[in-house]
Amino acid sequence: MFNEKEFQLKLDSCWPALPKKNLDAKAKSNYFLSIKKLLTAKNAVLIAHYYTEPEIQELADATGGFVGDSLEMAKFGAKHPATTIVIAGVRFMGETAKILSPEKRILMPTLEAECSLDVGCESKDFATFCKKHPDRTVVVYANTSAKVKAIADWVVTSSIALDVVKHLSKQGEKIIWAPDKYLGSYIQKNTGADILIWQAYCVVHAEFQATALSALKKEHPEAAILVHPESPPEVIAKADVVGSTSQLLKTSQELPNKKFIVATETGIFYKMQLASPAKEFIPAPTMGPNATCRCCAHCPWMKMNNLENLKEVLEQENNEILLDDEIIKKALVPLERMVSFKHA
Repeated sequence: MFNEKEFQLKLDSCWPALPKKNLDAKAKSNYFLSIKKLLTAKNAVLIAHYYTEPEIQELADATGGFVGDSLEMAKFGAKHPATTIVIAGVRFMGETAKILSPEKRILMPTLEAECSLDVGCESKDFATFCKKHPDRTVVVYANTSAKVKAIADWVVTSSIALDVVKHLSKQGEKIIWAPDKYLGSYIQKNTGADILIWQAYCVVHAEFQATALSALKKEHPEAAILVHPESPPEVIAKADVVGSTSQLLKTSQELPNKKFIVATETGIFYKMQLASPAKEFIPAPTMGPNATCRCCAHCPWMKMNNLENLKEVLEQENNEILLDDEIIKKALVPLERMVSFKHA
């Protein structure tokens, strides 16, 4: 079972120190040129998550790579002809790429980029939990290790989680959901499904504060509030739109509002501003009365990806994702269900 105290200790042990490196325009340009040449020479493609630093996203776009959420990243990597995929994100994303493309070499700028949801759901503990409920269909969030995915019947991202659980519930299936308790509660509320929920959470989204959000809305009454469903329920309740990262990005372009208060990791602001340069995007508050933040809407592990270690991994060809063949075989089944699932 999930243990909050152990979870906090694990987070403390892997929390990264992030020295700030301010690159001037010339240094950035030099890195871009070097990395572009290396990607070509290594027959490699760069795939980055929306939560990485803007220069990583810019480089992925400029080199024929891709920027997206974890579902889009997985689909792009599986279809791209490159023999080497460089994943700029967190480790479970690299593992997912390896499972879907076992014949390809998967590299990451760092293998130490964790995800708090992954940290909070170790495979041994989760397997024990699942064995106690053999009558339930196991649905896990993409933010989990390859070993946890190998236990699951389904893997989902936040963009398809509601539809998948609705589909399963209509068939009379009872669910085990892991690992995010807030997303699990949101799904349960909106589907009415019979769900047992693992109790881990995203340390970034868990910090958003409902009271402070209300106060900020009063300062900007014309702003639409966009919320990721990994946020606490009292924050979700104040949203105009709730959705995955990609869904929030799309909404920011489609709604007529000129201002948006956004409750998700601030890396997405790069793409939002690029798509809607005339609009204003305001981070949802993570601090309020008697509250402090550790992440402050920034994922510390996503920010471990930088131009320097991206260049190094292409030069040295280290930091390769390696998985046991049996794990790949088992995890591929629920992942293929995720990739092939059609929205209702």
